[in-house]
Amino acid sequence: MHLLKFLVATLTAIICGLALSLSGAFLYLSPNLPSVESLRSIELQIPLRVYSHDAKLIAEFGEMRRSPILFNDIPENFIHALLAAEDDNFANHYGVDPGSLVRAAAQILKTGRIQTGGSTITMQVAKNFFLSSERSFSRKANEILLALQIERELTKDEILELYINKIYLGNRAYGIEAASQVYYGKSIGEISLAEMAMIAGLPKAPSRFNPIANPERSMERRNWILGRMLKLGRISEEDYQAAIAEPLTARLHITAPDLNAPYIAEMARAEMVGRFGGQAYTDGYSVTTTIPSDLQTQAEQAVLKGLVAYDQRHGYRKPEQSALAESQWPEALAKARAITQFLPAVVTHIGTDSITVLLANGEQEPVSWQSMRWARPFINSRSMGPIPRKPADIVRIGDLIRVQRQADNTLSFAQIPKAQAALVSLDANNGAIRALVGGLSFGQSNYNRAIQAKRQPGSSFKPFIYSAALDAGYTAATIVNDTPLEIFEPGMKAVWRPKNDNNTFLGPIRVREGLYRSRNLVSIRILQDIGMQYARDYISKFGFNIDDLPRNLSLALGTATLTPLEITTGWTAFANGGYKVEPYLIERIENRDGQTIFLANPARVPTNKTSNNTASSVPEEQLSNTELEPPLEAPRIIDERTAYIMTSMLQDVIKRGTGRRALSLNRSDLAGKTGTTNDSKDSWFAGYNNELVTTVWAGFDQPESLGRNEYGGTVALPIWVDYMGYALKDKPMQTMKEPAGMMTLRIDPVSGRIARPGTPNAYFEIFKSEDSPPTMDEIDNSWGEPSNSYFEPTETAPIDLF
Repeated sequence: MHLLKFLVATLTAIICGLALSLSGAFLYLSPNLPSVESLRSIELQIPLRVYSHDAKLIAEFGEMRRSPILFNDIPENFIHALLAAEDDNFANHYGVDPGSLVRAAAQILKTGRIQTGGSTITMQVAKNFFLSSERSFSRKANEILLALQIERELTKDEILELYINKIYLGNRAYGIEAASQVYYGKSIGEISLAEMAMIAGLPKAPSRFNPIANPERSMERRNWILGRMLKLGRISEEDYQAAIAEPLTARLHITAPDLNAPYIAEMARAEMVGRFGGQAYTDGYSVTTTIPSDLQTQAEQAVLKGLVAYDQRHGYRKPEQSALAESQWPEALAKARAITQFLPAVVTHIGTDSITVLLANGEQEPVSWQSMRWARPFINSRSMGPIPRKPADIVRIGDLIRVQRQADNTLSFAQIPKAQAALVSLDANNGAIRALVGGLSFGQSNYNRAIQAKRQPGSSFKPFIYSAALDAGYTAATIVNDTPLEIFEPGMKAVWRPKNDNNTFLGPIRVREGLYRSRNLVSIRILQDIGMQYARDYISKFGFNIDDLPRNLSLALGTATLTPLEITTGWTAFANGGYKVEPYLIERIENRDGQTIFLANPARVPTNKTSNNTASSVPEEQLSNTELEPPLEAPRIIDERTAYIMTSMLQDVIKRGTGRRALSLNRSDLAGKTGTTNDSKDSWFAGYNNELVTTVWAGFDQPESLGRNEYGGTVALPIWVDYMGYALKDKPMQTMKEPAGMMTLRIDPVSGRIARPGTPNAYFEIFKSEDSPPTMDEIDNSWGEPSNSYFEPTETAPIDLF
C-alpha cells in the first residue's frame, strides 16, 4: 500500500515537473516565436515566367522551380504515400507525436546527440517556414511550441498544403508539382501510384533517395513506402503488387520553352529587375510580351538562313580541329557545344559520294556529297580556292566539323557563320515589338546587336535627310545636280571627294530618282542646301539623340552610329503617317494570383489615320476596359503629306531601285531602303507597309568587309524578304490613305516644272498643294547649284558606297 502511494506520488511529481518545465519553456520562448497567422498569407518563392503574346513560355528565371497547388488538387494516393512515409499519425496528433519524441529521446540518451528529430509534418512546417536547420535543443523546443500553435490555428488541410508546396525535393524542385514535372514531365495528378511513392520518399533525404542520382536507394525507399501504405490499409494487395513491379521511369525533365527567343527573354528579365529588383525572381510574376510566337520563330529562321547563305557564298574556312586520334573523338565532341542547329561531328570515313561522321550521342550517320559542294576553300572575303571535286578535297578523317539536321532527318555539311545579323520588327501604329533577334545564337554570344550594337546605317539613313528637305520646300520633282564635289575646310588633311557607289555621275536628276538610285552626291547637296543645324534638329524628332548625329556633311551618307532598334523606331513615322511611337516589349504583368498589375497603354496612332484597311493592333480588352487610362495619342512629328510622299519615293526603291529583290513578295504596299557602309562593312535594309516596320542589319562584330559584291541588297534584304513574306502572308494590302492638301501634276523631266502639253517623256508627280512647281513659261533659275551652308568636316569622314 505504501509502495503504491509512493509510486503515485512520484508519477504525479514527474507529471507536474514536466508540466512546469513545459510551462517555463513556453513562457521563456513564446515572446520570440513568430506569428502563426502569417502562414495564411505566406508567399512562397515562385520564379519569373516570360510568355509570348499568344501565351507560349519563353523563359523562366529564378533559383527555385515551384508551381504551388491547392489542397484539393493533391491526389488522395499521394497524401496516403506522404503520410505513410513521414507522419502516419498526422490525422490524430496535435502537432507533436509523443511516441516519435520518445524514440528521439532514447536515441539522445544512447548516443548523446540528436540524430532523428521525431518531427511530425506540422513540426516540419514550423521548421521550414520559421526556423533554421541547426540541430539543437532550443531549436527543437521552438519547433514543438510552434507546431502546437500551428495546430490550434490552422486546419490539417491547410498544414498539408503549406508542406507539400514548400518542401525541397531535389534538382531545384520545391513542392510536389514542380518535382512531378522535373522527374516525370507530368502534373502530380497524372503520375502513377509508384511514381507518387517515389516523390513521397524524397523529403527525408532529397539527395540520398534521388531517383536520378541514386536509383537503387530510391527504389528501396519507394517500395518501403508502398509496403507501409499496404500495411496501413491505404492500398489493396493488387495495387501494391502492380506498383512495386513498375520499373524506374524518372529522368530529368527540364521544362523546355515553348518558344526559343532568348534575346527577348533577357530584355524582359532586365526590365522586370529594373521594376522590382531582386523580387522579380521570387515573387511569381508572369510577363506577357508583345511577341507573337510565329513571327518570332520566322525571324529567328530568317536570320539563320540568311547568315548561312552569306557564309557559304564565301567558302569553307577549315575544320574546328583536325587530325584527332580516334581515342580523342568522344572528348572533343563532349567539349564542342551545339550552336543553334550546328551540331559537332567527327569525320570517321570518307567515300566518293558521302562521308560518315560520329555525333556526340555516339551515333554514326552519313553526310551527302551534294551538301558539301559549296565548300570551296575560304581565302578571304573577296576570294576562294578551287571548286572541290570530291569529299576528300574538303575533309580528312579525324576532322571536327559541323553538320545540320535537315527536315528529312538527314545531315548536311555546315559551318558556324562568322558574320552576325540582327532583326527588329515593330508595329507601326503603337511601337509594339513584334519580333527581335539579337544575333545568330544567344548561347554563342548574349550581346544583343538589335539594341546594343551602334553601327553606321549607311543609305538606310538617307530618308531622314530627304524628309527634312520635303519639309523645307523641296519636292520629289526638284532637280539636284549629281556631279563631283570637292570639300576642303580648315583642319582637314586632304580634300574630301565623296563619290557614288560605281564612281558614275548622272548630272541633274530628280529628288525621287536620287533616293531610289541612292546617289550620294544628291544627298550631300540637299544637306548643304537645307543647313546642318536645321537637319540635325529635324532628324532628332524621330527619336535620335542629337549628339549621335555628326555635325558635318557625312551625316547625309549615314555615318551616325545607331542601333537597329533606333533606326526601326525612326522609320515608323514614315509608315504611320508622321507620328512618333515608342518601342515597348512588355504588354502585361500578372502577380502570383493571376491579377494584372500592369497593362501597357502606349501612345498610338489615331485609328482613322493609319491606312485604308488597318485595324488597331491593341487587344480589344485594352480598348474597352474602362478601368484603364484612356488610350494615349502619339504626337505628330512630321507632316502627314511628307510621310505620304516619302512612302511613295521609298516604294520606288523597291520597284526600280536597290530594293528590287522585295518584288518577289508581289505586294504593292512595300517601301524600304538598302544601306551599305564603306568597304561593305555593314549591310542594312529597312522597310515597311502601314502595319509593320522591319529593319535588318548584318556584318561582323569587329567591323570588316563582307566581301566583293556584298551590299544591303544581297545580305540584309534577303533576310527581310524571308521574314516579311511570312509576316504579311494572306494579309490585304495596307495602302496609305492620301492626305488632304495634295495634288498630282504632269512634270517636265528636264526642268522639274509643270510640263507643257505634248512634252515628251513627261511624268506625273505628287506634291503638297503649296509646293507645286512653276510652269515652263515662268522664269526661275533657282533649281541650279544649291546654296552653301555650314559644313564642319571631321578629319576622316567615312563615305557610304550607296
